[in-house]
Amino acid sequence: MRDVPARDRPRERLLARGAEALSDRELLALLLGAGVPGQDAVELAGQLIHRHGGLYELSRLPAHELAAGLPGIGPAKAARVAAAFQLGRRAAPPSPSARQQVRRSADLATITTPLLHGLRHERVVVVVCDSSGSVLRTAVLTEGGTDRSLIPVRDVLTLVLSSGGTSFGVAHNHPSGCTDPSESDRRATTRLTAGAAAVGLRFLDHVVVTDGGWRRVPPA
Repeated sequence: MRDVPARDRPRERLLARGAEALSDRELLALLLGAGVPGQDAVELAGQLIHRHGGLYELSRLPAHELAAGLPGIGPAKAARVAAAFQLGRRAAPPSPSARQQVRRSADLATITTPLLHGLRHERVVVVVCDSSGSVLRTAVLTEGGTDRSLIPVRDVLTLVLSSGGTSFGVAHNHPSGCTDPSESDRRATTRLTAGAAAVGLRFLDHVVVTDGGWRRVPPA
């Protein structure tokens, strides 16, 4: 990179022309910071993207897998890259109103999507609301395996009550990309409905979110 004129380096081009002017590998190179002997940061970034089948697939890798197998990508670089992808997923457009509300299944999917996209394992997100459906808190409850979701009803209810909520919704992702609810998903909806009623809470909904869409999970 030292042999490249300053005006043509990724950082200088970004500052002068904006991030849109840079290629995927140039943007990634800025996160990596440096290359390895015989390979500058842009070349290393291109190799990293190619190795994992493209930028989208790269974005789904956990940091420990990013750091494995490719010389020059250590824990520090891997952590920066994983953090940048996570920030991108969380940078959802702000709600037009002062506080988001859950009035229907689509609202629950919209609110939880930034926390569920691009994952290779299942994650459960709880949205705690007041009696009108206004969101008080959105929290990741559990991180599951690649083939099943863990939705501990007691933990869900404890989170809602400790947050001062009176209603709540639950969402989880399917890394496979299939939005069809499983039988265990349906049973979870049944247990959540019964548990909420037992402690005087209102259960709003349960949805499955994937990178391509979402679907409501009915009771078993």
